[in-house]
Amino acid sequence: MISNQIMQNTLEGLKGIARVELSVMDVDGREIASTMDFGHCSKAAADFASSPADSQEIQNYQYFKIFDDQQLEYVLVVSGSGEDVYMLGKLAAFQIQNLIIAYRERFDKDNFIKNLLLDNLLLVDIYSRSKKLHIQTDAVRVAMIMETENGRDGNALEMCRGYFGANNRDFVTAVDENSIIIVKDVTDAEGAKEAEKAAHQLEGYMRKEGLKNIRIAIGSAVNEIKEVSRSYKEAKMALDVGKIFFAERTVIAYSELGIGRLIYQLPIPLCKLFIREIFGEKSPDEFDEETLTTIMKFFENSLNVSETSRQLFIHRNTLVYRLDKLQKSTGLDLRVFEDAITFKIAMMVVRYMRYMESYEY
Repeated sequence: MISNQIMQNTLEGLKGIARVELSVMDVDGREIASTMDFGHCSKAAADFASSPADSQEIQNYQYFKIFDDQQLEYVLVVSGSGEDVYMLGKLAAFQIQNLIIAYRERFDKDNFIKNLLLDNLLLVDIYSRSKKLHIQTDAVRVAMIMETENGRDGNALEMCRGYFGANNRDFVTAVDENSIIIVKDVTDAEGAKEAEKAAHQLEGYMRKEGLKNIRIAIGSAVNEIKEVSRSYKEAKMALDVGKIFFAERTVIAYSELGIGRLIYQLPIPLCKLFIREIFGEKSPDEFDEETLTTIMKFFENSLNVSETSRQLFIHRNTLVYRLDKLQKSTGLDLRVFEDAITFKIAMMVVRYMRYMESYEY
């Protein structure tokens, strides 16, 4: 529901306009937010809460009841007496009551989106609650997950909500302490570029706000609200796989994971068996730096010997010598496409294994 800080900010704003002191208390007379010390009004507020009156003046203070869905939620206390103060108090109570309703509606939508993402809703509930909350069911949407350097920063969620604004098209929520989830409305099923552009813009905004090491993962576009959870699961996988195989990228989409998506789903014992069958007890990441640099540059240039030697500033024969040496030690000739693919996959498998080992500890 509405936070005490939001309530305090609201009262400060109302005081600036109305030039009167205000306090919001619960039905037991405990102060929730106040522009000055209203402690001496606690008993009167509690007594007023149990009375049938909607408003009352007691010892130069005006008391007003604030309801949430016909249930008494708060008591507003305004200092002063007279018709003008009474009118200001009624307006303030009306404003706070509408604020509570708005936050309750946002809470209901937020709760619905969380349960939708986590597959906690039956199909019939998804559509009935969508209708009740005025959420379009057939819009094209993409789930995005954002992580920052130190997990989910305390203000990051509200900053993100402020960036996307209050509308029925985009939703910002969180299901854990580590990340923020955005369910973004896109124009059509080919909205991958639109989603990626939105992700880069969000990253730039959050960086300006002081957040560091931001990573954003994007799921696939889905046409039905019931499919949003699938897009969310894809974004989660993209976030994990991106950390392993695309560490240099800050925005990664599920559709760009390639073979990394398959490797990520392999059990570790099978990965170890694969590496042993190819390299024995040696691992492809244990080669010296010169050999590893040569291999990576060779792959970058699509197995082109001339271009690789040019970029490494070495003679062609030197590169051939290094490749021959590697072939003798591993049995794989990287100039042969099949062997190159095997070696490339093996390096990715080892990277995945190293990441999972470090994650465990």
